[in-house]
Amino acid sequence: MNAYSKLTCVALGGVLILAAPTVIASGGGGTVSGNTMPSQSASRFDASVEFKKGVEALKAGQYEDAERAFGHVLEVNPRDANTHFMMGVAEVSLNKFKDAKGHLEKAVKYNDGLILAHMELGLTLAKLGETDKAKAILDDLKKRAAACANTCAQAADLRTAVPTLETALAPATPPASSSSVSPSTSTVPATNDFLTTSIASGDRAYLDAVALIHERRYEEAIAALNASARVFGPHPDILTYLGFVNRKLGRLAIAEDYYRQALAAAPDHLGATEYYGELMVVRGDMAGAKRMLAKLETTCRFGCAQADELRRWIVAGKPPSS
Repeated sequence: MNAYSKLTCVALGGVLILAAPTVIASGGGGTVSGNTMPSQSASRFDASVEFKKGVEALKAGQYEDAERAFGHVLEVNPRDANTHFMMGVAEVSLNKFKDAKGHLEKAVKYNDGLILAHMELGLTLAKLGETDKAKAILDDLKKRAAACANTCAQAADLRTAVPTLETALAPATPPASSSSVSPSTSTVPATNDFLTTSIASGDRAYLDAVALIHERRYEEAIAALNASARVFGPHPDILTYLGFVNRKLGRLAIAEDYYRQALAAAPDHLGATEYYGELMVVRGDMAGAKRMLAKLETTCRFGCAQADELRRWIVAGKPPSS
């Protein structure tokens, strides 16, 4: 692993987790629930399992194994920003800089707020000799840091990213002394206490997001859901709620993309199926909504709240007023 990739792994903190979900949650319904935390759900969710394997391998310095595991995740969720970021870090560590560049570009494309992915992309571009592009990323990060003023959710990442990229792009100078210590000498914590705390932080962020959704504070909910996704990867419950809040904000195309990702990962996910059907009602696609209802009725042979709620929307021909 190169110097800056090691720093990236340290800075990720909650990202490098060994989460072990256990049961697929049904997701929400017309009314947000979300009482099951991501660390306690989704044992059948292969992408989450593969993300965990990739994280374990990355922490252990087994970069080829990490690359393979993250590749499996991307086969299911090709638009997951966190997985592209992790894949980029693994490939940088294997000196596959061109491959890493492609994944890091996708990471920031799919989640522009993933600050450490911007940083790693800048470092990779510098390695490839694309200095002007790397400097443009640094300038952008400086502007974000100034606007943030240490008060935004990304403040800690910005405090890491800006000086790291500045150092990488600074003219080379002889070391002042043999005692100089590079940021790369930091190590990734690997104790059980660290892992437990990190998993707890992901669950806490998820529950915070659910509370924020209840309060209709949707932008803040997105930030909390993204924080949880950094821990658990492309978890279907998280993807479903990202779709829900984006629909509430009128971002229908983005919402649909999240629903599709959730269903690609967990085809029988009840919440994602219901919410996707509701989105179709909002768009006037009643035939599509009825297909989602038929799927729910097949999955829930003895009935379920998600099917009942979507049926109510279809009968009304629009979102119910309640």
